[in-house]
Amino acid sequence: MADRTGILSAADIQDMFDGSPFIALLGLEVVAVDPGPASITVRMPMQPHLERFPGTGQFHGGPIASLIDVVGDFAIGMMVGGGVPTINLRVDYLKPALGEALVATARVRRSGRTIAVVDIDVRDRAEALVAVGRGTYSSIKG
Repeated sequence: MADRTGILSAADIQDMFDGSPFIALLGLEVVAVDPGPASITVRMPMQPHLERFPGTGQFHGGPIASLIDVVGDFAIGMMVGGGVPTINLRVDYLKPALGEALVATARVRRSGRTIAVVDIDVRDRAEALVAVGRGTYSSIKG
């Protein structure tokens, strides 16, 4: 449960991830949360159903976009105590995403009364930047 300030902890967010069939399908694992700068880091392990094509070891773009959206959402959500609606999402794929896991870090760039903007970086195991995203979210719990 959220602390007295209403801010969600890493354990709270992981519980929410585990309670969502879609997010659980992605296998997302909370690595770190920092309410100070409003950032969250999440790991997505490679699984056969996330591969672009069997045996390639390359993540399909769809799960990468989903990772970006979920991590961006929860960067705001941890501050307001739950999930928020996505208004707009942009994803730029920079290079093939290979390896046993991807790690996404979201940072809130601006959070106003009703709208928030979040930037998300996705890196592979070598910490190479494989995708970047920018999400616009409602900053009102919904």
